[in-house]
Amino acid sequence: MSDNRNSICISSLSARRTPVSACRKGSVTVEAALAVPIFFLAVVSLLYLMEIMAVRTTVRAGLQAAGKQAMQDACSVTAVTPSGLERNVVRAIGEERLERSIVEGGASGLNCEGSYMSPVTGIGKLFVKYEIRLPIPVFMVPPVSYEESMKIKAWTGYEKEAFGDKKEETVYITETGVVYHKDYHCTYLELSIRMVQASKTASLRNNSGGKYYPCERCAQGNSEGVYITDNGDRYHHSLTCSGLKRTIYAISISEAAGKGACSRCGG
Repeated sequence: MSDNRNSICISSLSARRTPVSACRKGSVTVEAALAVPIFFLAVVSLLYLMEIMAVRTTVRAGLQAAGKQAMQDACSVTAVTPSGLERNVVRAIGEERLERSIVEGGASGLNCEGSYMSPVTGIGKLFVKYEIRLPIPVFMVPPVSYEESMKIKAWTGYEKEAFGDKKEETVYITETGVVYHKDYHCTYLELSIRMVQASKTASLRNNSGGKYYPCERCAQGNSEGVYITDNGDRYHHSLTCSGLKRTIYAISISEAAGKGACSRCGG
């Protein structure tokens, strides 16, 4: 009788005891439940990081394309309008690409305020600002601000910065001039154009006391009025004659070797 009671007790204890294999399976399940979301978050974060790099590269390339167009247009208008620059950036990137990107606001999320171009040197500094949103609702990450910038020269002439730390004086020359000018506003560079009667050109004299002769480029004409300058020696029938224009280049004084100094501003 006692043997039966012992066997019943042993069997009841065995029934209440949890198998070791079942405990191990439970711990693996908990670890898997924690590891899978962390791994998924890491993969998503890596994908978003790659997308951010792709967006920045695309916006930078779009700004470069828009900057080239703006500097080409500077031949007629020496100015940069932020709204026009924004349209050119969007056009270069593609409106559809921006709308489906992580840029906050899509195509309308680009801001080029602060971009400008110097009317004196023709050098433009362009900026585009935007925000990137990370659509991770669990962490509520706020949009991150980015800015791309570049410096570009307008297609209106040539300007070369001095090499090294040595700062050289900047002088100004023209395409056919044989002297250099230290003053950008020298009267030889800024032409004072005025209209006179063609019949009076024989009696008129320039500031140096010289006579006026017909221009070789626009000598043909029967107009009663012609155009002269105070320091020139030609009269012109056309206001758009190339002889009434100056293409000015800014160079370092060492590059002006072989040219003499202007008698008015080179002293």
